[in-house]
Amino acid sequence: MRIAIIGAGAMGGLLGFYLADQVDLILVDPWMEHVDAINRTGLICEHDGSIEVRTPRAVTDPALAAPADLALVLVKAAQTPWAARACQAVLAADGIAYTLQNGLGHREILAELLGERRTGQGVTALGATLLGPGHIRHAGMGPTLLGADPDPGRAALLCDLLNRGGLPASVSHSIESLVWGKLLVNVGINALTALLRLPNGAVATNPTVRALAAAAVTEAATIAQAHGVQLPYHDAVAHMVAVAEATATNRSSMLQDLLRGAPTEIAAINGAIVREGALLELPTPINTTLSRLIEALETTTDQRI
Repeated sequence: MRIAIIGAGAMGGLLGFYLADQVDLILVDPWMEHVDAINRTGLICEHDGSIEVRTPRAVTDPALAAPADLALVLVKAAQTPWAARACQAVLAADGIAYTLQNGLGHREILAELLGERRTGQGVTALGATLLGPGHIRHAGMGPTLLGADPDPGRAALLCDLLNRGGLPASVSHSIESLVWGKLLVNVGINALTALLRLPNGAVATNPTVRALAAAAVTEAATIAQAHGVQLPYHDAVAHMVAVAEATATNRSSMLQDLLRGAPTEIAAINGAIVREGALLELPTPINTTLSRLIEALETTTDQRI
């Protein structure tokens, strides 16, 4: 079996690192310097004070990774259309792509090009940081869950590979619930930590920040309920706060994006709540404001005092 990881940044690099010794694996990423570093000196991973190097093959041209039986999509939201084309080039005729990206809408973009029967959804609670070309940090352990559709056997096989590699994984028959469950955590943490330039823990410990995050999550939970989604926990705000506490020293991915001047995933996170609310004719003032503030930051980088 061959697995292609589409997007070998922080999360893609982390999964690639742990799968590298388990299966025929190829990393596909458009960043040439990163690909060259991996091929030249290996993929370096820091974790709990230790440093280890593994040697997966990396390419910038998806066609060079074909034919793959499975593709794991871990690009940022803005790169999803590129990832769909990359999957089309890399996958075998019966190959399946699983998106493990943050937010909503990615599986649908992949399915438009690949078809519903070749597109799956997953969610991961792993944490990672890209430190530089060919160099990642494993920042947090958590489960990875893959939806049983469209092929439960293939999903189980991939989970087995992840477990053997040291990453807990299992197949889920309620993946939409889990995707929304993670979305609401990101709704509460990402935009506020990015705007205020704070580590995740501040969402739990600062009363003002916590109140703002709670308002955003409560609004999003109302949208989820109206959408017919059963969340995987009873108290969305309490769960979000618990995640912030558990990842207290982490910098959210949105904060990392803003600090390096890269596009954020606001449209797929808080922006997704705004879009779903509009479809349901429900107001989303908190998430609309957070979305617009992040968008304003993104578009005024060169004017900042």
